[in-house]
Amino acid sequence: MPDFTSHLYVFILAAFLGLEVIRRVSPLLHTPLMSLTNAISAISVIAAIELAGAKQTTLSTVLGTLAVATASTNVIGGFMITDRMLRMFKKRKP
Repeated sequence: MPDFTSHLYVFILAAFLGLEVIRRVSPLLHTPLMSLTNAISAISVIAAIELAGAKQTTLSTVLGTLAVATASTNVIGGFMITDRMLRMFKKRKP
């Protein structure tokens, strides 16, 4: 089983890589990118539910519940932003 240091290394590497990928995206592609990140966050919600439901330790249950709450907030906020961005491109009726 991997130790804390290897998990931290993977987390930092993923955060850096994600930041670099997002920073280089053209503004025209932000709506499709937001939809993609919503899908990834939905996967995070599923993993967090599994972690919270495993009840291995009290800490893992608390962290899993916190992860469910934050990932769900991210998904809901992402859908709201995507909807708002798509409404900007609709023609208004006189």
